[in-house]
Amino acid sequence: MTQTHDLSATRMAAAVRTREVSPVELTEHYLTRIERLNEQVGAYVTVTADRAREEARQAEKAVLDAADPADLPPLHGVPVPIKDLNMVSGVRMTFGSSVYSDLDGFADDHVVTLLRQAGSVLLGKTTTPEFGLPCYTESAVAPPARTPWDLSRSAGGSSGGAAAAVAAGLAPVAQGSDGGGSIRIPSSACGLFGLKPTRGRVSQGPVIPDLFGLSTNGPIARTVRDAALLLDVMAGYQPGDLYAAPPVEGTFASYAERPPGRLRIARSLETAVPGAEVHPDCVAAYDAASELLEELGHEIVDLPPMLGPDVLPHFVTLWGVMATVTPVAEESEHLLQPLTRWLRGHGEATTAPQLFQAHAALQGALRAAFPVMDEFDAILHPTLAQPPVPVGYFHDQEPAENFERQTKFTPFTAVYNISGQPAVSVPLHVNADGLPIGIMLAGRLGGEGTLISLSAQLEEARPWIGRKPDIWTA
Repeated sequence: MTQTHDLSATRMAAAVRTREVSPVELTEHYLTRIERLNEQVGAYVTVTADRAREEARQAEKAVLDAADPADLPPLHGVPVPIKDLNMVSGVRMTFGSSVYSDLDGFADDHVVTLLRQAGSVLLGKTTTPEFGLPCYTESAVAPPARTPWDLSRSAGGSSGGAAAAVAAGLAPVAQGSDGGGSIRIPSSACGLFGLKPTRGRVSQGPVIPDLFGLSTNGPIARTVRDAALLLDVMAGYQPGDLYAAPPVEGTFASYAERPPGRLRIARSLETAVPGAEVHPDCVAAYDAASELLEELGHEIVDLPPMLGPDVLPHFVTLWGVMATVTPVAEESEHLLQPLTRWLRGHGEATTAPQLFQAHAALQGALRAAFPVMDEFDAILHPTLAQPPVPVGYFHDQEPAENFERQTKFTPFTAVYNISGQPAVSVPLHVNADGLPIGIMLAGRLGGEGTLISLSAQLEEARPWIGRKPDIWTA
């Protein structure tokens, strides 16, 4: 039986404009599912039920009053949650931390403004770990985010709540952010398509600083077309942004409708993390994706060695300094999670010359790597080195062991935050235990269109939309 949440966001938006479905009915449907299932999956830290109902009523009135509903904005009446690292005026904002458990948003992030202008309805704020620092979503302010495919396992992070919401049918699509893999990691763990855009494609402002350009907002969705639609809405330079992405011809949604042509695709299982071993299930997903890409007519070659283990300490230096950016009063430091305190300690011990030396070393390594990477239309890796891990696998360890486990779990993703290149996680594979295993494709700077076209081709060749966890029908 078809349920409301079986509709893609693209189809949902079209159905609203043709009056086949009501924004009020959509919103009530998702709020009911959230009330019933959220405690199990840990998707939302704050649910804005009253605001969502009012926005849905206004959206429905606009449909009824419109001379031509086709002129309504692209996400009119479609519910979309916001990650709890992004500020929404008048809505609770925790940053995943007890330190900020009583903070209300005092401004809208630019991405929130754009989603509102696109007609979306705010369901609430999705869970994130403290300050978005870890690759899993467990905090003191909300239940752990769990993959709906196995509720004993983590949904990943730091956009774990966003991915859990979409995979469990508690939202049609979600906004996420990615500073070291935080869109792609939970997308892989939850069997979704996640897209980290090119640096500067989507504004981080006005509250959160760009800093080193590692983090960007992006879409998490069940289909490539939904992610492309959401990226079209979110993309755009804003005054004060430190970075600007290369322009794109046409809309991102249009790339989902056009064949990619024959591409030259490099592949690699090599990581910059010493001791990281790739699980056989992740190797199997990588090999199957390589074979499928060849079947579709693409040229597949091995990626020459580029970035080695020497870059990892420089990234860790930047990550530690980033952990210090969110202000914490001295009297509130005891409320921080052990990992956060540990990372902030490293950041606070870093001198300004050490920080700039690390940044310069990374830039130098990338300038040598870009001529090699630019020979290819895309680069294939496993998204993660392991299948989804049990809740507590990282969080229950001492900070040093916790962090080491994280680096070995996610040895492929952060490279493309350092470089600023776009990258996607594509949910092509499921292991023998029924757990989703994503594969990652990275593109040239500004090359989201190519990745979207290629991912849509993969989706057509091996459709994944019919795969749903048991909780989907609950």
